[in-house]
Amino acid sequence: MSIDDPMRQPLMRVRQGKLIGGVCGGIAKWLGWDPTLVRLGYVILSVLSVGFPGVIIYILLWILMPLEPA
Repeated sequence: MSIDDPMRQPLMRVRQGKLIGGVCGGIAKWLGWDPTLVRLGYVILSVLSVGFPGVIIYILLWILMPLEPA
Protein backbone atom coordinates (compact mmCIF):
# COMPACT_ATOMS: atom_id res chain seq x y z
CA MET A 1 0.00 0.00 0.00
CA SER A 2 1.21 3.47 -0.81
CA ILE A 3 1.19 6.34 1.66
CA ASP A 4 -1.61 8.09 -0.28
CA ASP A 5 -3.81 4.99 -0.24
CA PRO A 6 -7.33 6.11 0.74
CA MET A 7 -7.95 2.83 2.59
CA ARG A 8 -5.39 3.92 5.22
CA GLN A 9 -7.67 6.77 6.27
CA PRO A 10 -10.39 5.99 8.79
CA LEU A 11 -13.98 5.90 7.53
CA MET A 12 -15.66 9.13 8.68
CA ARG A 13 -18.64 11.25 7.72
CA VAL A 14 -17.67 14.43 5.90
CA ARG A 15 -18.37 17.96 7.12
CA GLN A 16 -17.91 19.76 3.78
CA GLY A 17 -20.10 18.79 0.84
CA LYS A 18 -22.60 16.69 2.76
CA LEU A 19 -26.22 16.55 1.68
CA ILE A 20 -27.91 14.83 4.62
CA GLY A 21 -25.57 13.23 7.12
CA GLY A 22 -22.30 13.04 5.20
CA VAL A 23 -22.37 9.23 5.03
CA CYS A 24 -22.17 8.82 1.24
CA GLY A 25 -19.61 11.62 1.02
CA GLY A 26 -17.50 9.92 3.68
CA ILE A 27 -17.66 6.57 1.91
CA ALA A 28 -16.73 8.25 -1.39
CA LYS A 29 -13.79 10.05 0.20
CA TRP A 30 -12.61 6.84 1.87
CA LEU A 31 -12.77 4.90 -1.40
CA GLY A 32 -11.41 7.78 -3.51
CA TRP A 33 -14.58 7.87 -5.64
CA ASP A 34 -16.84 10.67 -6.82
CA PRO A 35 -19.47 11.42 -4.14
CA THR A 36 -22.18 11.86 -6.78
CA LEU A 37 -21.64 8.30 -8.01
CA VAL A 38 -21.80 6.91 -4.47
CA ARG A 39 -25.03 8.81 -3.80
CA LEU A 40 -26.52 7.67 -7.10
CA GLY A 41 -25.55 4.07 -6.34
CA TYR A 42 -27.12 4.33 -2.89
CA VAL A 43 -30.39 5.65 -4.35
CA ILE A 44 -30.51 2.95 -7.02
CA LEU A 45 -29.82 0.17 -4.50
CA SER A 46 -32.39 1.59 -2.09
CA VAL A 47 -35.08 1.77 -4.77
CA LEU A 48 -34.31 -1.75 -5.98
CA SER A 49 -34.52 -3.09 -2.43
CA VAL A 50 -37.86 -1.31 -1.84
CA GLY A 51 -36.12 1.50 0.06
CA PHE A 52 -36.58 0.35 3.64
CA PRO A 53 -33.28 -1.56 4.13
CA GLY A 54 -31.35 1.29 2.51
CA VAL A 55 -32.83 3.82 4.91
CA ILE A 56 -32.05 1.63 7.94
CA ILE A 57 -28.45 1.09 6.79
CA TYR A 58 -27.99 4.84 6.18
CA ILE A 59 -29.30 5.70 9.65
CA LEU A 60 -27.06 3.07 11.25
CA LEU A 61 -24.01 4.39 9.40
CA TRP A 62 -24.98 7.95 10.38
CA ILE A 63 -24.95 6.88 14.04
CA LEU A 64 -21.86 4.64 13.89
CA MET A 65 -19.52 6.63 11.61
CA PRO A 66 -17.65 9.39 13.44
CA LEU A 67 -17.72 12.91 12.05
CA GLU A 68 -14.39 14.05 10.62
CA PRO A 69 -12.55 16.61 12.76
CA ALA A 70 -13.10 20.28 12.01
